Amino acid sequence: MKLAEALQERADINRKLEQLKVRLNNNVLVQKGEKTAEDPEKLKQELDCCLERLAYLIAQINKTNCETKIDGQTLTEIIARKDALSLKIHLYKDIVYAGSQASYRARNTEIKIRPAISVADWQAEIDKIAGQLRLLDNKLQETNWKTELIE
Repeated sequence: MKLAEALQERADINRKLEQLKVRLNNNVLVQKGEKTAEDPEKLKQELDCCLERLAYLIAQINKTNCETKIDGQTLTEIIARKDALSLKIHLYKDIVYAGSQASYRARNTEIKIRPAISVADWQAEIDKIAGQLRLLDNKLQETNWKTELIE
């Protein structure tokens, strides 16, 4: 199994777990004398099987990420860099948004508010970081489809 396939299966299991949680919540209470639409015990068994498979996949994915290297860095290090770049873009965008807010004055005697940063420079840096993030993500995706999951 390729690493990318394991990542897809992990995502599918996480979605299924959410669905099972909803289904279980809908079937844990029933009016006296009535039956639930689905058997909660069977749903619990399905939930437990999914959790076991998820734990296995997470362990194998983590092991593969720690042992696979690209350009001298492990996938774990590259993923950490990608996460940091994503967070940086998010934070910078919030700052640019705050600096872009127009302040209206009713009279010339009111306090003038203006940005203390160069919004254009910050936006240019966001664009540069976004480009780096895309390249990094492309490298990860390519590697995920070429790398066998370590089992």
